[in-house]
Amino acid sequence: MTTLIPRPALMERIENAFAITPIVTLLGARQCGKTTIARIIAQKTQAPIFDLEDPADDAALSHPMLALSDKRGLIVIDEVQRRPELFPILRVLVDRPDNAARFLLLGSASPHLVRGVSESLAGRTSFVDMQGFSLDEVGSEAWQKLWLRGGFPRSWLADSDAASLEWRKGFIRTFLERDIPQLGISIPAAGLSRFWTMIAHYHGQVWNSSVLARSLGISDKTVTRYLEILEGTFLVRRLPPWYENLGKRLVKSPKVYLRDSGILHALLGIADMDGLLSHPSVGASWEGYALETLLSRFPGAQASFYATYSGAELDLVLDLGTTRYGFEMKLNQAPTLSRSMTIALEDLGLSHLYVVYPGTKTYPLAESITAVPLQSVPEIAE
Repeated sequence: MTTLIPRPALMERIENAFAITPIVTLLGARQCGKTTIARIIAQKTQAPIFDLEDPADDAALSHPMLALSDKRGLIVIDEVQRRPELFPILRVLVDRPDNAARFLLLGSASPHLVRGVSESLAGRTSFVDMQGFSLDEVGSEAWQKLWLRGGFPRSWLADSDAASLEWRKGFIRTFLERDIPQLGISIPAAGLSRFWTMIAHYHGQVWNSSVLARSLGISDKTVTRYLEILEGTFLVRRLPPWYENLGKRLVKSPKVYLRDSGILHALLGIADMDGLLSHPSVGASWEGYALETLLSRFPGAQASFYATYSGAELDLVLDLGTTRYGFEMKLNQAPTLSRSMTIALEDLGLSHLYVVYPGTKTYPLAESITAVPLQSVPEIAE
């Protein structure tokens, strides 16, 4: 469990963000490795770290202006969402003409859940989104292990699949019973747990709040609130639909995914690779896993999916500046060309369409359409 996985791309994004603003807010789910990254950065300059889950550090910031006003260089504040009253004070500090401090804030909830971040620090902070380990970080040869266990460091580094599953079960329980109340959100843990499990079974499908509300016996408003909480704590992703006026009836509701494949498998009761490959949701699991891998490789891309009511669809559309690429995820050892792919290629004006599959060979399916293993997806430059 002491293994350290290098994360150079993430470190570079943080460094680049500090070149723009005096405050960088590193956002990601709890236990995804934010503290480890912050400590590595802090060690270089002996920067102080305030962990607001530590009673002593929390008490030290009970008078934040006194505690921080004479600080210079980098200052790290972990779990900053626990003290939203800090944000206006940080604004005052970094706006001083003689300011020599920089702040690295670590948060486990999006600005939509923590009031005051966007408003107080507008123009003063850069947001860097972080997830667990990616395929690029753990190595392409570990793609099956990463798919099964997910990217949370303690889950991926566990001594066995069984130990990994137990960690993920504990994470789910702790999130429901402790983390949500600490955000000031008062909802029944049992209700959110049932919703989370239901989302696991709807993973990769188009969002329909009414269907889930009827299944759970709650209101549409409550279902939407539950979704916002899981999305705001970086556990669920809403992938928006691609939309332009093509003269076709396009699907306009988002798709919903659990962002970590390991958490998905824990909620579905999948314990090992044999169980995953024989599970009815294995195709949806592959789609979500491949999608998150691709998004981690192209963090600046505008992402969406494409679907028409006549049946044409594409799992992922990435707009990279003036270039647009498409990706279709296929859990198939030898994917072939489909009419849906050729329609999407033309409708979307794609520069190229990649069919991502769990194989070993890259081969063409048609002009501008290529089958490619997930671990071999090319680095596409803007």
